[in-house]
Amino acid sequence: MKNVNILWVDDEIDVLKPHILFLTEKGYNVITATNGSQALDEIFKHSLDLVFLDENMPGLSGLETLSKIKLLKPDLPVVMITKNEEEDIMDAAIGSQIRDYLIKPVNPNQILLAIKKNIDNQRLVTEKTTSDYQSEFGRIGLQINDSLTFKDWVEVYKKLVYWELELEKTGRSEMFEILNMQKREANAIFAKYVRNSYYKWFDDDTKDKPLLSHNIMRQRIFPMLDKGEKVCMIFIDNLRFDQWRMIYASLKNYFTIEQEELYCSILPTTTQYARNAIFGGLMPQEIDKIIPNLWLNDEEEGGKNLHELDLFTKLVSRYGKNYKYSYDKINNKKGEKNVLKNYESLKNNQLNMLVYNFVDILSHARTTVDMIKELTDDESAYRSLTLSWFNHSGLLDLLKKLSEEKVKVVITTDHGSIKVDNPIKVIGDRETSSNLRFKSGKNINYNPKEVVEIKDLKKAHLPERNISFTYIFATGADYFVYPNNYNHFVNYYRNTFQHGGVSMEEMLIPFVVLKPNNV
Repeated sequence: MKNVNILWVDDEIDVLKPHILFLTEKGYNVITATNGSQALDEIFKHSLDLVFLDENMPGLSGLETLSKIKLLKPDLPVVMITKNEEEDIMDAAIGSQIRDYLIKPVNPNQILLAIKKNIDNQRLVTEKTTSDYQSEFGRIGLQINDSLTFKDWVEVYKKLVYWELELEKTGRSEMFEILNMQKREANAIFAKYVRNSYYKWFDDDTKDKPLLSHNIMRQRIFPMLDKGEKVCMIFIDNLRFDQWRMIYASLKNYFTIEQEELYCSILPTTTQYARNAIFGGLMPQEIDKIIPNLWLNDEEEGGKNLHELDLFTKLVSRYGKNYKYSYDKINNKKGEKNVLKNYESLKNNQLNMLVYNFVDILSHARTTVDMIKELTDDESAYRSLTLSWFNHSGLLDLLKKLSEEKVKVVITTDHGSIKVDNPIKVIGDRETSSNLRFKSGKNINYNPKEVVEIKDLKKAHLPERNISFTYIFATGADYFVYPNNYNHFVNYYRNTFQHGGVSMEEMLIPFVVLKPNNV
C-alpha cells in the first residue's frame, strides 16, 4: 500500500489520540490541525489523500473550512465529523460535496471504513473484480464451447460485455488481454454457429431462431400500438450492446427498463440491408420482388436508405393498420433542434420513429479522421466518446421530456460494429461490393475456410441475382483487402470499427423498452 496522508482537523484533537495511534499502527500517516486556518496551511504543505473535518470549531467553522478546501483542492475527499444531527447541517455539508458524514462519538472501525471507502476503494474493487473474473473465466469458456442455441449465445455475449465493462473500471491491461482472447474464441465459434444455422432461421419449423430484423415491427412494435400505447421508437444507428449499457447510466433517473433483449441483425449487417428490413417488415429479397422501386443493389448508384418511411407506409398498409405516425432522420445538431422544436406536434402521434446517425458517423469518421482515431484509440475510448455525445446531445434532452409523458420509449439499432485487425485477401471484379466486412459479386476469389459464404440467395432471402452470385462475410476481427496496393489498405483500415460481417458485436444488438419513472 502506498504511503497515505490523512489530515484530521478538530479543536479537541488531543481527545482523538487513541484514534490517531490506531491509524498510525495501520500504516497511515496522520497530520493534525486544531482549527480551520491551520488546516488550510497543512493543505498547502502536504500532498493529502483524505481530510477528516470537525463541523463545530471556533473561528472558521467546519462548513466554512470545507468551502475553502474545495476552492484549493476540489478533488480532495473530505469526511465531515459532527455532533450535530440537524438535517440542514447535513444538507449543507452534502451539498458541498463531502464524501462521507460521521456522527460523534466515532469509533476506530468507523474511521477505518471511511478511509477504505474513499482511498482504498479503487484498489479493493480492482482486486475483487479481477479475482471474480478469474473465477468466472473457466465457466465462460465451457459455456462458449457448449453454446448450441441462440439463447445460449445471448447469455455468453451478455457475460462478456458485463466483464468488459467491469474490468474497464480496474485499468488492468493484462486482464483485458485475457478477456479479448476469450472474445476472439467466442466469435470464432459463433461464426460456426451462424454458418450452420442461418438458412434454418427462415424455416417455420425451426425452434431455435432469433428475433430477426424484418420481424421487429410486427412482433414488438405493432402489439404495443394495438394495445393503445404511445411509442417513441429511437434508432441509434450502429449501436452495440456495450454502448447501450454505457448510455443507460444517464437514463436511470428518468426511465426503468421494462424489457431488454438482444435480437439478431440479418446479413449483411449493414444499414442498407438491416434497417430497410426493419422498416419494410420484409427481407431484402422480398423488398426487391414486391416493391423493387424501393430497393437498390450494392453496385447500383444512389442512396440505399432513402425510402424507410415509404417502406414503413407499405408495411402498415399490408397489415391494415391505421396508426398515426411520424419519421425523422437526424444527422446533426440542426436536426436535433428541429425534433425538440416540433415536440408538441409529435405528442399527437401514436408512433414516432427517430433515426439518430451519430454512432455510425463516429465509426466512419474514426477511419478517415486522424483526430477521431486518436480520441478512440481502443474500445473503452470508443464507448466513452459515444457516452460523451449522448450526454451532450439533443437526444438526451428529448428523452428527458419523454420521461414526463405516458409513452413507451424503444431504443434499438440496426446492427453493431467490430474493431478489425486481421486482413484477409480477396479478389473481385469491378462489380464486387466495396464493404470491408462482406463482399457480393459474381467473380470473387477467396478461401472458403476464412469466411461465412452464402451461395443460395433464395434460402438467405437476399436479392436473387445470376446463378454464380455469392456473398461472403468476414468473421471475428477480419477485414477484406484486395491484393492491389495491399499494404497501404491493410495499414489504413487496421484497428478501425467496421460492420457488415459475422460477429457477436455486429449481430447481437439491443432492443430495449423503457418506462418513465414518474408516470
